[in-house]
Amino acid sequence: MKSLIVLMVVAGSLLAGCVVEDSRYGYRDGQRYSGDRDRDGVQNRADRDRDGDGVRNSQDRRPDDPRRY
Repeated sequence: MKSLIVLMVVAGSLLAGCVVEDSRYGYRDGQRYSGDRDRDGVQNRADRDRDGDGVRNSQDRRPDDPRRY
């Protein structure tokens, strides 16, 4: 019984560092992260075409939907 508890504690401590995080939205390291919707290396707040459909945000009726412009 003790060995099972020890095994569970060790497994739990190993898995404690495995956290899945959606880095496109939310917070990272305590600071707001705007993400990169089209994954072109430019954060959304500085990206002129944040959905990657080839139409600038200022001319795109739906700047967050790559299927529509």
